[in-house]
This record gives sequence, structure tokens and C-alpha cells, in this order.
Amino acid sequence: MTGLVFAEWRRLAAGRLWLWGLLAAIGSGGVIGLLALVGPENFDPPLPGLETATGTRMVLGLLGFFAFVPALLGTTAVAAEYRHQTITTTMLFAPRRWTVLVAKLVAYTAAGLAYGLANAVVAGSMLFAAAAVKGIALGLPTAVVLGLLSRIAVTMTVYTLLGVAVGALLRNQVAALAVLGGYFYALETALLVIPGINQLYPYLPGGATAALTGFTYMADAVASQTGTTTATLLSAPLGAAVLLSYALLAALAAIAAPLRKDIT
Repeated sequence: MTGLVFAEWRRLAAGRLWLWGLLAAIGSGGVIGLLALVGPENFDPPLPGLETATGTRMVLGLLGFFAFVPALLGTTAVAAEYRHQTITTTMLFAPRRWTVLVAKLVAYTAAGLAYGLANAVVAGSMLFAAAAVKGIALGLPTAVVLGLLSRIAVTMTVYTLLGVAVGALLRNQVAALAVLGGYFYALETALLVIPGINQLYPYLPGGATAALTGFTYMADAVASQTGTTTATLLSAPLGAAVLLSYALLAALAAIAAPLRKDIT
């Protein structure tokens, strides 16, 4: 198993996906720094500034919008192997099919953690730099800011695991990307406006992510525009548990899938 995991890391290092991932992590972190430099008070509509706890949380929470990116990278990496049939050769060298999927899940989850850490470091550095340039103190203590950044890194790690599992299950690269992107961008937001069903939001991936990262702006904005009431979010630990449960269930399904059908 260890050899298979290292083989997956070598496969990742041999391509350009890791580079695109690194650029995406740096870029999204840089966007947060740019928004912090502009200042939430200059947004439309204006929001509390960085010198307030609400303003700092809001800017940090925007990183949650980029949590789907490592999921899409994980999906692309695995689904592309089925598209180009390189997975067939890998299966021939593995003693059991399920070990290949386990190795991929482990290897890319570790890569997702690296992505999340890089993203958090860049975003945190830019946030503190923006505050220094503006000559203000952030509205949250440094320890709290670092804690929120750590939660975001964990969120991106879990989303990477989820993305790899979805890619292994659907196998079709375009379909897998469409499913993930459609869900993150459209479906879950649409559910927020349906009375009754929106009470399930805390138990959906987006709601669990909001609980973990402390970013409720999206749900609050939809509730404000539609006049609906969104259910109270879970605590951060429970949100993490719910999000991880989705990823683990998808991973277990991905591991079991090759045992029941042809891989070609």
C-alpha cells in the first residue's frame, strides 16, 4: 500500500496538475488579500471594516468560496485516468483493485492538505499585510485568525477527498466536473430559497462548511432577499463531522465500485 501511495505522488509530481493547484492556492489567497486591501467598507453594499470582528470574519470566510477548487482538481486527476485508460495499467500492477483507489484517496488527500495550507498561508499573510498597510489592527485576535485559517485548510483537505471520490465514481471527467460545479454553484443555493427544505441546509455540505469556517454570509444574504428563515448552523466540530461523513461515504463507494464492474 505504501508503494502505491508513493507511486501516486510520483504520478502527481510528473504532471502539471500540482502546478495548477499551487497557482490556484496562491491566486485565491491573493484575492483575499486584495479584498482586504480594498476594505469591506468599500464593498457594494458596504460591510464592516477589517478593524471589526465581523469584517475580518467575512473576508476570511470568502475563502470558503474557493473550497471547491481542490475538489475539482482531485476529480480531474482521477477521472482523467479513466478517460485516457491509464487506470488499466495501474490496476494490472496492483494486487487488489480496491488498494489502487485507497492509495489515490490517501495521496490526493495529502495533496489537498498541502493545497489548503498554502492557501491559508498566502491568505493570512496578505490579510495581515493589508491591515498593516491600512494602519489598522484586525478585529480578531491573531490566535482566532490562525484558527479560522486552519479550519479553512481542513475544509479544503476534506473537499479534495470528496472530489477524488466523485471522480472515481462518475469516471467521466466532464460529467464529474459538471456535477460538482453545479452542486456547489447552483443546487445548494437554490435549496436555500425553498421553505422547509432550507431547514436541511446545516446538514448539507455547504451548511457544514459554513459552520466549520464560520462564514454565513451566503445563507444570510439569501434569507434576507427571500424573506425565508435559515436553520441555525451546527457547531464547528459538528460541521466538520458532517462534512467529513459525506467525504468518507463517497470514498467508501469509490473503493467498492471497481469490485463490481469493469474499469474500462
